[in-house]
Amino acid sequence: MSYGLIFILAIIIYFNRYFFLEPKVAIRLPKFIEKMLSFSAPCLLSVICVPIIFFDGETGLREISTNAYLYAAIFGCLLMFKVKNVLWNMVGSVTFFYLLLFLIIPNI
Repeated sequence: MSYGLIFILAIIIYFNRYFFLEPKVAIRLPKFIEKMLSFSAPCLLSVICVPIIFFDGETGLREISTNAYLYAAIFGCLLMFKVKNVLWNMVGSVTFFYLLLFLIIPNI
């Protein structure tokens, strides 16, 4: 996935969240649409992350036994339920990913 596509998706998400959910904007949407828009960022983030976790650019599917992306994603989800802080979850997940990538998986 190219950085340009990621940047365009980020702009779309920001526009949706700012324009429709900002209290200063005069447009009022029904409550159920506001609730649906609040889920736009997690949904699009999932759509971006799943191909990165499961697919390799050249060979197709990643092998599960050496997939540091999958194990770090699972660790991040488990950590999310325990920590409930986005910053510490990111730090913990990225640290776990690099530990797997550089220390554990190359030795398998």
